[in-house]
Amino acid sequence: MSSQYADDCRFNSEILADIPHLPLDNASIIHKGACAVVVRFHSGIGLAASKHFASAGMHVVMVDINTKLLETSAQEVKSITCAGDVTPITTDVSKFDEVIKLKEKVLDLHGEIAILMNNAALLTKTAPAFSLTEPVAKVHQTWEDIMSVNFGGVLNGTQIFAPVMAHQENPSVIINTGSKQGITCPPGNAAYNASKSAVKTLTEQLAHELRNLPDSKCSAHLFVPGWVHTGERGRTQPKPDGAWTPEETVAYMLDRLSRGDFYIICPDNDVTSDLDKLRIAWSLGDVVENRPALSRWHNDYKAHFDDYIKNGLRERRADRSRSRGRLNTTDPSPLHDNV
Repeated sequence: MSSQYADDCRFNSEILADIPHLPLDNASIIHKGACAVVVRFHSGIGLAASKHFASAGMHVVMVDINTKLLETSAQEVKSITCAGDVTPITTDVSKFDEVIKLKEKVLDLHGEIAILMNNAALLTKTAPAFSLTEPVAKVHQTWEDIMSVNFGGVLNGTQIFAPVMAHQENPSVIINTGSKQGITCPPGNAAYNASKSAVKTLTEQLAHELRNLPDSKCSAHLFVPGWVHTGERGRTQPKPDGAWTPEETVAYMLDRLSRGDFYIICPDNDVTSDLDKLRIAWSLGDVVENRPALSRWHNDYKAHFDDYIKNGLRERRADRSRSRGRLNTTDPSPLHDNV
């Protein structure tokens, strides 16, 4: 990374740090009698979020395509003391007409929606940009399957619920779940990366449109988890030391939400926020400096990237030490392979 680009990034960060985010009063949204709609929850983050909302006395509409897991998880949430009404609704969020019906059921039950959490994702399939070994029709179908859920499900929820929530009397939030893979785009699953990049772009546009809509009390937020012990492994295997629990991830999300953050990018026990920021800055630098695409994984740039991370982490620690009145730059900077 050029010294000029690094200086520009540092200058812009310092300027933007002085611009306050608009705080969000979680109590005005998460409270007894309000309604949360949580999509894809049967394990992990969605279930943890549903339990948290229920413990605050909220009505929770739980949405998933798997009816059996939906009913089982709904019973867990219903058992929480102080929970409001807990309603499981089987829905394929990739189908526009089914999401229309979901919205109508929610409005019939509760009248308003305080929280929409678009958390659907298809994680069991991968697809490259193209293949020399798989039939093109098979690769194309896998792309269709991934995009229809990961992006299409979020798009359907956004377009169908946002017009209602934007004109409600009470404050509300739309939380779309993205991925670090949709920002740094590591090689290995082009379809998943593209779907999550699309979620990021959609949510950025949504936030802008809501912010500029007169009298709207609805805001949009991009929620990007780190390494979370969830899914089938979360149900059957011990948690790795580097991963966060779904509960830790939801707690971090709600804390950043209360600060008014749009980009809620979660660290974990392996990857710090500093490391995330440096990786994201490097990815943006590919465009600014006209490096090869995904230069972080390019043989000619790997050593440059490693040096950039080491020096960047060292500088950030030094900056924090200076602010505390004690300078210490001798601590080694660990590198991590996960995105």
